[in-house]
Formats: sequence, structure tokens, C-alpha cells
Amino acid sequence: MNAADAMTRNVITVEEKAPIEQAVRLMLQHRISGLPVVDAAGRLVGIVTEGDLLRRAETGTVKRRPRWLELLLGPSRLAADYVQSHGRKVGDVMTRDVVTVDETTPLEQLVRIMEERRVKRVPVLRDGRLVGIVSRANLVRALAAEIVESKPGSLDDEEIRDRLVAEFEKQRWAPPTAPNFVVRNGVVHIWGLVTSEDQRAALRVMAENIPGVREVRDHLVWIEPYSGMIVEPVAEEGESDAFASETPRPPPA
Repeated sequence: MNAADAMTRNVITVEEKAPIEQAVRLMLQHRISGLPVVDAAGRLVGIVTEGDLLRRAETGTVKRRPRWLELLLGPSRLAADYVQSHGRKVGDVMTRDVVTVDETTPLEQLVRIMEERRVKRVPVLRDGRLVGIVSRANLVRALAAEIVESKPGSLDDEEIRDRLVAEFEKQRWAPPTAPNFVVRNGVVHIWGLVTSEDQRAALRVMAENIPGVREVRDHLVWIEPYSGMIVEPVAEEGESDAFASETPRPPPA
């Protein structure tokens, strides 16, 4: 999927010369936490977010620094802080260094940008003009759509086991010894050794993602890698009496 597949197209914007009261009203009215800022020609010049409005004189939240730190920062930085906390126009408080993408940017790259730049939304441009915006909420909606649309058909027991083995062989987190997967009527039993609880959880999740799996039964033995202490699996409630006779065992090595 690309940015164009997930973005909001009818973007609410605010002009650079608008009063900050207008930006606040738009955020509250449309229940959004950030607005792209455009100039009179409609070109993107910045973005104003809730974070830009946290330190304000009106709410008594102006940042206070120790005197020694103010001396280190210098008058230019202090003047910029004053504009941020007392400015009356959107252009005074907005963030000007805005990271943008185009419509063909893959979502994987877009998410990486969000993580590296620590931003919650990224404007989408076409020939320098704003055509959309992708927020974290857009990405969650895209995930929901993919989950609904990509539900595959069920596999039989043999196909489930083959898929499990193939998927296991791809994983860099895999335990050094391959587990035994026993599948009966869509129930996956996993036998083997793990060296961390994270590996146990990853094996369970891997099995749960295979089409046709109804349940995953964990028979894994945990070995503490430093001391060599072994922790046997705990039988599920109601399973103890019939465990030995009804639970399928892995084939002998």
C-alpha cells in the first residue's frame, strides 16, 4: 500500500495569517490534533499541532528555564520562545520544518519517517501542492481494511503443518532446535525447547496466523540459557487427567 491508499483527501487547513483561535476551533470542531498551514496561494508552509500550543501565556504554561541555561541559550532562542508562547497568528506558533511525502510513498517508508521524526501525521504533496495527509489513525484504518479483506480460506491439517514449518524456517528469532508441530482437527500442538518467554509467544502467534488454526496448545519446555534450569509446561485446566492419553505426541526423533 502507498500513501495515496491511506491518506485523507479532504484536508482541513488553516492559513498562515489566521489567528490561533481559528486553528483551535478547527481542531476541536473536526476532532483532529494537527492542521497543515498554507499561504495565500495554497502552498504548504508548515503545520500547527496540539504540541505547538502547549506552552502558552494564556494558560500559564510558559516554559521557565534556570537563569544559567538562559545565558547559554542566548537572546535569539529566548525571543523565539516568546513568539511561540505569545504569538497571535498561526504563522507565529506553527512548525515550519515539515516532512512530506508524495502519493507513491510506500506505507513502510512512511511509518519509518513517523518513527524517526517522531511525528503523528505527514502531509502528502503532488507537484508541491497539498493533496492529502496521512495520520496514525489513517494507518490503523488501513490495517483494519487489510485484516477484513485478506481473510484467506482454511487449510487442512497437513497444509497447516507445512505452512508452520516453512514460516518457522524464515525467522531469525527461532530457537536453535526446531520444534515439533502436531496438528489435529485444526488444533496445533507445539513441542520443543525455548530459551525465552518471547520465543514461546512468537511461536504461538506464528501458529495463530495460519488459516484454519482453531487453537494452539503449548507443550514447550523453557530452558534458562545461563543456569540450564528447565521449566516444564503447565497443563491447562481440565487437561491433566486426560493429558497423557489424549494429547498427540510428536513423532520420535
